[in-house]
Amino acid sequence: MKLHTIVLLLLFMVTSLSAQTITWIEQTNSELPEGVKLYKGTRNTPKLQAFYLDVVLDNTTLAVRPYIVAHSDRVPDIVDDVGAYAAINGGFFGGSTSYSSVIYPGEVKARNVSALTRNSQSYPVIRSLFSVDTLNQLSVDWIYHFDNSLSGLYRYETPIPYSYNDPTPEPAPIKNDGQEFSEILVGIGGGPTLVKNGSTQITYDEEIFWGSGVGYDNRDPRTAIGHTAENHVIMFVADGRQSSISEGVSLIELADIMISLGCVEAMNLDGGGSTQMAIGDSYVNSPSEQRAVPTIFAITHFDSLGLAKEPLFEKIIDTADTALCKLAGEGWFPTANAGYWGESPSMLNQRGPGEAYAMFTPQLPTQGTYDVFGWWVAASNRCADTPFIIHHQDGVDTVRINQVNNGSTWSFIGTYKFYGDISDAVIISEAATIGTYIVADAVRFVSYDTTETGVESDCALKKALLFELMQNYPNPFNPQTKIRYQLTGSSHVQLSIFNTLGQNIAILVSDKQAAGVHEIHWDAGNYPSGVYYTRLETDFGSQMRKVLFLK
Repeated sequence: MKLHTIVLLLLFMVTSLSAQTITWIEQTNSELPEGVKLYKGTRNTPKLQAFYLDVVLDNTTLAVRPYIVAHSDRVPDIVDDVGAYAAINGGFFGGSTSYSSVIYPGEVKARNVSALTRNSQSYPVIRSLFSVDTLNQLSVDWIYHFDNSLSGLYRYETPIPYSYNDPTPEPAPIKNDGQEFSEILVGIGGGPTLVKNGSTQITYDEEIFWGSGVGYDNRDPRTAIGHTAENHVIMFVADGRQSSISEGVSLIELADIMISLGCVEAMNLDGGGSTQMAIGDSYVNSPSEQRAVPTIFAITHFDSLGLAKEPLFEKIIDTADTALCKLAGEGWFPTANAGYWGESPSMLNQRGPGEAYAMFTPQLPTQGTYDVFGWWVAASNRCADTPFIIHHQDGVDTVRINQVNNGSTWSFIGTYKFYGDISDAVIISEAATIGTYIVADAVRFVSYDTTETGVESDCALKKALLFELMQNYPNPFNPQTKIRYQLTGSSHVQLSIFNTLGQNIAILVSDKQAAGVHEIHWDAGNYPSGVYYTRLETDFGSQMRKVLFLK
């Protein structure tokens, strides 16, 4: 054991003998959602005031995630701006620049420092990260960024083995000594690690906090984050530098407290004047300073992650479902082409004045918002502007669909509010103007909203995280933009662009791809300005996003 560590441990043992036990009292209030509890801890000797939030992450309506802002602000102000329930301050920073990792779903927003200057030399360093992965598992790891992408994020079994005030820098880490952290969902960087495998393991020397403003054995305001074996997130702050309220804690005592709260792994975050905890737009603790910070780690609703969800309600109506689909007018006949939905062929009719149509009446379970999709067999003699007429709560919309292309798959028609009665309908009309035949095959209704469909979600988080189509950047754009998406397993992928008529105007990707984050560039210079839709189809499902092209 290092000599200075032995001395510090002895000092801690001496002071601990006179320290009283921390008394914890639950302070949960109505501003916190189900699954989150707040506790306040106090003691008289040495003076201490501390707080922690206990988050049951198995509650499928909750998520924890970081936020980074362009201009530093107080924690309560950031919480209020992003609409989070509660938060603590994040990692280390200078001005508005984060020196600690910030990981969003599918995106690295900031990186842990890769090297530090000590003794007029550059020391490569591996530092800590608290994360949630795509299987909803929590961990504290030592990580290193090789670039700004998720595929460049690697984790290691141990940090670089520096000693206190080490005179010799070690070589930079290499990928072969670590493991690509491909399954990460969100994360916040900091350091040092405090607890591993349920025991104290403070990697202060290894993460090169010597020579920094982060003290080891002095009492200071502190912020920490950890997790229990039962998938609870523990978000902790200790006030300090206020003799009448709280002196603070050392890193050694901080590790001991996190273990006492049930943590099997825990990590230190930025402390001192940055230590803050807020619920809504109000402080929970008494910061020694109300320092503006660029990052927080927050408790939010699951929807804040922007992930693809498992449908809570789905109904598919085929032309063979005569109770829910009526073929009106003369001239209907079955297609001879394969690729239709179910066991009954697509039905065709020659374009005409609109007297012939297929009416789908879904008989939805209740009033609510539903996505509508269509299925048809494509061919060169199909109409390029087949009318899909949607009768919904706000009126009647007509979406013209190009049935020459994009057949034998679910194609997005639009999102509508329906009454949930016999007035709801989707009509495929013969009143096209371009092409020969219109196609009626199947219509699909999907809803994700538990409050409107009355259907409770029983989907696991792992099902929701199989793929994600991210918002393009920049948006609006002119004329080029980047489209990124993430796969957690290999899948056949089709990435397409649709116009507001539902016409597939471009296929950017059609191939089998490996797990990871993929980025595609789209040049819209040959198209008119306006709204378009990116659509990602995978073996796990599909997702669409609206994009805006402005010349």
